Amino acid sequence: MKHKSYMIAAVCVALPLTGLLLAAKSPGDSVKERIARGKYLVQFGGCSDCHTPVKMGPNGPEPDLTRYLSGHPAEAQFPPPPKLGGPWFAATGGFTAWAGPWGISYAFNLTPDNNTGIGIWTEDIFVKAMRTGRHYGVAREILPPMPWRAVAGLSDEDLKAVFAFLRSVPPVHNRVPDPVPPTGLPQD
Repeated sequence: MKHKSYMIAAVCVALPLTGLLLAAKSPGDSVKERIARGKYLVQFGGCSDCHTPVKMGPNGPEPDLTRYLSGHPAEAQFPPPPKLGGPWFAATGGFTAWAGPWGISYAFNLTPDNNTGIGIWTEDIFVKAMRTGRHYGVAREILPPMPWRAVAGLSDEDLKAVFAFLRSVPPVHNRVPDPVPPTGLPQD
């Protein structure tokens, strides 16, 4: 009789715990939620406005979704920036390359391509880069117009969600040109 009451007590404790475990989210749900949050932040932040090349569509320029977030097209040349007085900016028609007092900067390939994008980046490297304004968190500066200071204000969880989303998009092989320093650019 005593043995039977222990079994009943064990079942009474185990059943609710089993129900809680079954009702809990699976690890895949949290990954899906993180990617969905990252997609929301990338869309809200307008990341594709500069990091996705444009093509001509029936109604004019439109994002080239086959190159989504792949940065400045490797084959696109930036024309010589106009000679303007004072602090000036010039951009390509697709807004993937910008010139100013900092030189010429090109929108980086944010796809998970291992050779030309962020494929070899870790979550920690991405968060550090967004916090410090430096590639890989330690290399060259992330140049204007990238609003890394605003992005640095996101929580760690939001930055990790952005990274998770970027890792979920199809990789696009596109080697973005290196930035051009301001020496040799027309100055006032």
